[in-house]
Amino acid sequence: MAYVVTAPCFGCKYTDCVVVCPCECFHEGEQMLYIDPMECVDCDACVPECPVEAIFPESDVPEQWRNFIALNAEMAPQTPSITTKKAPLAGPP
Repeated sequence: MAYVVTAPCFGCKYTDCVVVCPCECFHEGEQMLYIDPMECVDCDACVPECPVEAIFPESDVPEQWRNFIALNAEMAPQTPSITTKKAPLAGPP
């Protein structure tokens, strides 16, 4: 089971999570980050680093954001990998 980036990341794209990821499974889209479910090792390191609480284990994704499971799986392979912290799109949470 992989972790999933959900709606709270859209439009802010904080990258605190990517620097703690041991398997470099984060990918950067124009408006948000994605986790590649084929690369994620379920280590839980990224979850406490997300200032907008956008990352969930796949089994715990809130019902209203379940479509983000497929979105992460679809978009991660289409977007570049990200491993360094960048300025977010939004101001501080």
